[in-house]
Amino acid sequence: MPRTTSLSSSSSSADHYSKFEKTKKPFLPLPLSHQQPRRPLPIVVLSAFCLFIGVAGIAFSLFAVLRPKPLPVFRCGRTQDTFRSFYPLPTARRPKLLGFVGIQTAFSSSDRRAALRSTWFPSDPDALLRLEQATGLAFRFVIGRSKDAKKMAELEKEVEQYKDFMLIDVDEQYLKLPYKTLAFFKAAFELFEADYYVKADDDIYLRPDRLATLLAKERSHSLTYIGCMKKGPVITDPKLKWYEKSGHLIGSEYFLHAYGPIYVLSAEVVASLAIARNNSLRMFSNEDVTIGSWMLAMNVHHEDNRAICDPRCTPTSIAVWDIPKCSGLCNPATRMKELHKISMCSKSPTLPPDDRTVLHCQAMELDECSWYKWHESLLWCLARVSEQMREIRSAVEMAQLEAEKKHDEVVDEMLAMLNAKAEASRLKEVEHEVGKDVDEEQ
Repeated sequence: MPRTTSLSSSSSSADHYSKFEKTKKPFLPLPLSHQQPRRPLPIVVLSAFCLFIGVAGIAFSLFAVLRPKPLPVFRCGRTQDTFRSFYPLPTARRPKLLGFVGIQTAFSSSDRRAALRSTWFPSDPDALLRLEQATGLAFRFVIGRSKDAKKMAELEKEVEQYKDFMLIDVDEQYLKLPYKTLAFFKAAFELFEADYYVKADDDIYLRPDRLATLLAKERSHSLTYIGCMKKGPVITDPKLKWYEKSGHLIGSEYFLHAYGPIYVLSAEVVASLAIARNNSLRMFSNEDVTIGSWMLAMNVHHEDNRAICDPRCTPTSIAVWDIPKCSGLCNPATRMKELHKISMCSKSPTLPPDDRTVLHCQAMELDECSWYKWHESLLWCLARVSEQMREIRSAVEMAQLEAEKKHDEVVDEMLAMLNAKAEASRLKEVEHEVGKDVDEEQ
């Protein structure tokens, strides 16, 4: 029985297997024309791509090494301080200063900038930094932009060489000086935290040490406007240089305002200008008049100081220019160098413009001042006495020369008189002899 069961089961399995095999179709290979071609791995493409990446990496590395170094600038919007990276340590976004001095210049004034750098303005970044550390004043040439590609290229070369510019986002045009001045104060306030902001032209001879002394003076007014104040008739003739097209709003005479070549605004005044919308401030034709009108609206204290508009170098002059003949130095590129050769201009001692100093020189009030002030006053007095002695010595030498000249003139006159008398006497003798001869012949 078991065997029968085993045989029957094996036979049934064989029948099932044979049926399955009959239903399967035999494998027949397709003709070669109907087979799908095998796509090999795109080794060539991959190799080419890798080669391209390698070559591009090498080219980029060479470009990064060999390309010229970018200009060291500090950007605030489109405003750039090209000197910022030369500070020895990382500084705040707005470095603190006693004063920021913006020397307004133009694309056509490269000769003036060269004259300044050869006289009182430092000619290299290290000297510029030393001056800032010694006086608390930062100096930059301030210039706008131009659509002339050649001018911009020349400016970039000068910027790369000296690093002493502040580039502002305004069109550089003489007729738009009020707009440039406003842009300058806004940019200076954004870049520097100064107690005072000074606008100066590139055609004045400046003593930075004396300017620092002026700005360091204690003042009771936080809103201060320092300059050589003036008034004058409003020019309404379009043919004249200082024509004011909005003269009907002013009247026949200008209000009190500072001359344009140099003036100073305190930090609070500039802060008010910095937040003002450009179209909210009235622009007159003349830049100094425009600033003066804003100062009237702000209720500032007008501080008149004639030391910043001196026509010649003196022991107390801060800024020298040919007032009133020119609004700056006449022929500044030449005059700047001539003034710098004069000891009174470039080598005379720093003098604090303080009335108390004169009092200290006359009578040392030691109970009213500190040792430092007394010491400074004494040094000032000695320097002043030395300067006066030099002036006296020079005057004596001039007097001696004049006396010698007059003496020589007197001697020459006396000799001429004696010669004339001798000649007259000789003529008389000749006439007498001739007369005697005539008488004898008769």
